[in-house]
Amino acid sequence: MAQDIFDKALSNLGPIGSQAKLLNSHHYYSFPKLSGELGPHMEFMGKKMLNWSLNNYLGLANHPEVRKADADAAAEYGLAYPMGARMMTGNTELHEQFEKQLAEYVGKKDSFLLNYGYQGVMSVIECIVDRKDVIVFDAESHACLIDGIRLHKAKGGTYYQFAHNDMESLEKNLIRATKLAEEQGGGILVITEGVFGMSGKVGSLDKIVELKQKYNFRLLVDDAHGFGTMGATGAGVPEYFGVQDQVDLHFCTFAKSMAAIGAFIAADPEIVMFLKYNMRSQTYAKALPMPFVLGGMKRLELMKNHPEFRENLWTIVKALQDGFRKRGFDIGDTTSPVTPVFLHGSYDLPTVTNLIRDMRENMGIFCSVIIYPVVPKGVIMLRIIPTASHTLEDVEYTMDCFEKVQAKLQAGEYAPLAVA
Repeated sequence: MAQDIFDKALSNLGPIGSQAKLLNSHHYYSFPKLSGELGPHMEFMGKKMLNWSLNNYLGLANHPEVRKADADAAAEYGLAYPMGARMMTGNTELHEQFEKQLAEYVGKKDSFLLNYGYQGVMSVIECIVDRKDVIVFDAESHACLIDGIRLHKAKGGTYYQFAHNDMESLEKNLIRATKLAEEQGGGILVITEGVFGMSGKVGSLDKIVELKQKYNFRLLVDDAHGFGTMGATGAGVPEYFGVQDQVDLHFCTFAKSMAAIGAFIAADPEIVMFLKYNMRSQTYAKALPMPFVLGGMKRLELMKNHPEFRENLWTIVKALQDGFRKRGFDIGDTTSPVTPVFLHGSYDLPTVTNLIRDMRENMGIFCSVIIYPVVPKGVIMLRIIPTASHTLEDVEYTMDCFEKVQAKLQAGEYAPLAVA
């Protein structure tokens, strides 16, 4: 007799869910509910928090012109317009106008709007490779890229993983991929990120494109954290390195710098046309609603015309990262706004939860905590996401709090039962 497929779901919540159940932490450590105006200062369980866990790099979420554009578009069009997928009934002149603006901004000839970033980039990968092709990807690629790679139609031995940002490893895998691609009569797609969202490291795009002189491959870059923050005009990590023309597929999401919903993929016009007619996530799903199109256009206008937003962001980033380093904290090799703080030692999960509770309950600091298996055993990573809306006073207060936390941790004050 076949088992009830729900049995496994009822008996095992998975690695993260099981920990949440064990700690009774649902709505505290996982699925927390922040309230109030989006920004550096919000409320959590009735307490005011200095929030370092908000994807709002340029502070656009509550900009008055953005709020007005969103509201005006919703009032004029509602949230339904246009109905249907772009290919059928959901295309508009404004969608195509926005695509032209986005492509121009990132230094490409064309782009394709996507209704969501995560499913969008998954679908790009699934669309662009077939059974004969080989994928070579960075070991620390985001979950959306890994899930896209899993959609690869060919099974077994058709994708290779190279050590994170390691060009020697990449070249070794390109040699393997070239051999297999030649045997199968296919091509090679290399996948990496502009900014790696956990470590803050910038992908070595300048070195990757140099390998194009020796190997025949196309390059897909997920620039979710780089778009709006990196480069002379904020066009992303390809601009930062001056290699826009060598990045074949430039993916950017609106969820970070734009503080919105949606994404786009920029490429040569012929490739964009191919994607428009073959990406299943767009062919069979509703087009991006008009308020997100018009709201996105306003956000892009502000990003282009107000470099001070990006300058303010980097003022906070520099103060934060310099402050951590001067105080002896390990923030890794970040060269982007993403700021990880690594606390080293043999710490168990209850110790970590006591640390986070102390920061939230007694210091009013809200940030994300990352533990094994995302980082090695014995390491706690607190991830700080600075924004243009934070102040230097916020930075100084955070520095003081982190010094207290470090001292308490080293003194064993966060050991189980030590903090109520």
